[in-house]
Amino acid sequence: MSQEIENVQACDDRHADAALRIAPVVLAGGSGSRLWPMSREQFPKQLIGIVGPASLLQSTVQRLRDFAGARDVAAAPIVVCGDDHRFVTAEQLQASGAQARIIAEPARRGTAPALTLAALAACASSGDAIVVAMPADHAIADTPAFQRAIERAADHAERGAVVTLGVPPVRPDTGFGYVRLGAALGDGAHRIGRFVEKPAEELAAQYVASGEYWWNSGIFVVRASVWLDTLERLQPEMHEACVAAFANGRGDGPFFRPALEDFERSPSDSIDYAVMEHLGSDATPAQGVVVPLEAGWSDLGSWDAVWDALDKDADGNVARGRVVFEGATASLAHSEGRLVACVGVTNVVVVETDDAVLVVDRSRVQDVKGVVERIKAGHGPEANTHRKVRRPWGYYDSIDQGERFQVKRIVVQPGARLSLQLHHHRAEHWIVVRGTALVVRGDEQFLLSENESTFIPLGIQHRLENPGKVPLEIIEVQSGSYLGEDDIVRFDDTYGRA
Repeated sequence: MSQEIENVQACDDRHADAALRIAPVVLAGGSGSRLWPMSREQFPKQLIGIVGPASLLQSTVQRLRDFAGARDVAAAPIVVCGDDHRFVTAEQLQASGAQARIIAEPARRGTAPALTLAALAACASSGDAIVVAMPADHAIADTPAFQRAIERAADHAERGAVVTLGVPPVRPDTGFGYVRLGAALGDGAHRIGRFVEKPAEELAAQYVASGEYWWNSGIFVVRASVWLDTLERLQPEMHEACVAAFANGRGDGPFFRPALEDFERSPSDSIDYAVMEHLGSDATPAQGVVVPLEAGWSDLGSWDAVWDALDKDADGNVARGRVVFEGATASLAHSEGRLVACVGVTNVVVVETDDAVLVVDRSRVQDVKGVVERIKAGHGPEANTHRKVRRPWGYYDSIDQGERFQVKRIVVQPGARLSLQLHHHRAEHWIVVRGTALVVRGDEQFLLSENESTFIPLGIQHRLENPGKVPLEIIEVQSGSYLGEDDIVRFDDTYGRA
């Protein structure tokens, strides 16, 4: 790691004749509670195929893989995600063929520290690069137009500007922040006048009518060295904490894990508040530039935005999954299993999952976040997890539960294994329905084939492993006085979990 830190310190000493290459950075730390019940705390919207078969994370990484511009693009994008989501993030990136560098944030500190870690990683690997920081949970319909905007932004960034992509608005919208345009720069870009918070409806209409405001897309383009220098000038405490967290971090398989104690010292703040709103001041020589993005962009920040981004039938309806419309108009219905029938409704959103159903008027979709807060206040598990829960070894699906029992379907990927563990309050029965299981139970170790079963008594160390070439599927019946997931005492874990 010492050599990498030397590279970071020398980041702004690189003066190559060739254009700086682009380092794609994907910020994947959001929770997306407004898209509940599909998006949840432990499986947020960037990991879900909201508008297509690929997840939003996979689609975001793909946008710069086949870059058509004149610049080289780093083969391995940098993905910054929460520590809790690192395994499923790695799984999705591997499935999409992306050889990404994953930085697992040990704590939530906002987008500014996340971008700082990515800039440090970019400097450590290449000396300097033009960082293109993209939220992982947006949709862009026209990838070539997006790439052209990035190429234009990169030209400004190479000359030392901190660039954001602004979306010329097609309607007044109270769900977006806005950028007021400053002086024109001759290529469609402008100096940044100022940033504006999400406005009330009347004010948003005034912004759009004036032609002087663009939506703030949250996509930023900046030289890694310029970002680090600007942050050090404006937010020295954040800069120091992030540099220390990076210097004292460690590699962990496919992940880089910044030091927790150092990273927790960083103030929590967004890119806009920490840096963008201060550009052009006496505190920093860096100038802010906004480049137009006209590529069918959506932040997918609500179910209404999802409806707007998807193709509709002649009545303005969007159907996903097993859905039937009868006399319905301007509605969205999403089913993950059961048949959803919408009759005579207008402007509604219906979302069906295994354990929750949402019905909301499209004019009130911003209030879904409040529903999630109420579920959390009542300690409802539906706010945080789906019935189907991903784990680094596979997943489990809670099929049924009642007083003193719970039934799960457990799928373990080939070569994967659960931790060596015990439970203080429950016993478990395992029935193999597909594949072969290698079971550790106390001092015993044995194989189970299809249609064979075993019993794990309360308080006995045990482990389940898949030694085969096909997924292992078992039915687990738990019984006992307490069946929560926190009744797990781990003695050994392949994936480094506590």
